Amino acid sequence: MKSPAYAAAVLSAVLLASLTEASGTAAAAEKAVPSVNMEAVVKAAQIDPRRPDQTLTPGAKASVLLVEQALRDRKLLDAKWVDGYFGTTTVAAYAKYQKSLGYTGLQANGLPGKTSLTQLGTNRFTVTRAIGPGAKVTSGGFTLNTRTRDMLAEAKKLFGGSLVLEQGSYNPGGDPTSAGTHDGGGVVDISVQGMSATTRTNAARALRRVGFAAWVRSPQQGNWPWHIHATAISDTDLSTQAQQQVGDYYLGLNGLANHGPDDGPKVTIRTWEEYRAG
Repeated sequence: MKSPAYAAAVLSAVLLASLTEASGTAAAAEKAVPSVNMEAVVKAAQIDPRRPDQTLTPGAKASVLLVEQALRDRKLLDAKWVDGYFGTTTVAAYAKYQKSLGYTGLQANGLPGKTSLTQLGTNRFTVTRAIGPGAKVTSGGFTLNTRTRDMLAEAKKLFGGSLVLEQGSYNPGGDPTSAGTHDGGGVVDISVQGMSATTRTNAARALRRVGFAAWVRSPQQGNWPWHIHATAISDTDLSTQAQQQVGDYYLGLNGLANHGPDDGPKVTIRTWEEYRAG
């Protein structure tokens, strides 16, 4: 006859094995849930609508497909558009989804935000590499968000000089010549007063290196004085017009209505998050 102590030990071993198996099964189930790379999806949502063809944004297809499938199942996107390409139709569908959550204005601009994307993924996918604009702050007398403020501070270090703002973000209708680019977050105009042509270019280069789509603008291009126009790539508060500028920048254009070639300094295009990751 086995002793009571032996029987208790056997029972404990059986229970432990059962708990371990259950824990392993739960972990496997959790691990099986796919993930959406928010950085990649937001990047695709800016670039894909500006492409002249159906070329996919590198590294974004799998995540975009998961988002499109979720929109399809909510009957916001026709199945034929579930293709990994975050074009204008998918942007419009995502904006409808944002509005269905009660969002308006910039929060319904078709760019996935962390909260809406997480909610869309409930029981479907998790969200990784989440990004956001941060809170609104004042800098140099202008309204920015903390992401833009931090980007400008880093660009200033790289430039080795002052970057004086002429216009900030969240300024709807503030400057008609801006064509709505400053209506949302992530967009600033910087003074180039007293700068030589070389210094202006160096300032634009520093801004580009930290994640801005930045151009030196001249009076010959529009009804404005010399300045640098900078749009923070992947700021989820970007106005529609600013989103389009980012897409054009990735495609080698100047961000103006004439769709001319990019006339700025050549750098490796990176988002702020990619810059910080090295």
